[in-house]
Amino acid sequence: MNYIKKMRQHIGHECLIVIGAGVILEQNGKILLEQRADNGLWGIPGGLIEIGEKVQDAAIREVTEETGLFPKEVELFGIYSGEDYIVTYPNGDEVYSVSIVFYSKQFDGELTISDESKQLRFISRKEMKDIEINPPHKEFVNDWIEGTTNINIY
Repeated sequence: MNYIKKMRQHIGHECLIVIGAGVILEQNGKILLEQRADNGLWGIPGGLIEIGEKVQDAAIREVTEETGLFPKEVELFGIYSGEDYIVTYPNGDEVYSVSIVFYSKQFDGELTISDESKQLRFISRKEMKDIEINPPHKEFVNDWIEGTTNINIY
């Protein structure tokens, strides 16, 4: 049983502090975004770390599970937190996520949609104006759009 499910047995829908990890995958000036199956909004692939798992390993695992792509040579892009990272899921579960985002232009595999996604697309900066970004992802997607690839801690 994973950590989140175990904790939910004890606290129900109350706010749980979690650590999220994802990777901005860039190819030809575009980043990979996934349209979430649960709310239809777009964001980078990623998810929550499990107890004992290294953050970088969690980011790579989540991206691979959700996209079929295996990120290589990932580097830290930024660490994000704050009020925008408090989320209530459709089932009523509330989380406050500290998001650790990595970046890579190197990956292997074949793009494959998981049950967590409606669509996967590489999207350019110009195309972003037509995409509705999941609120917890807006800050790091905007940093990518603005060309900010240094380590940012918010």
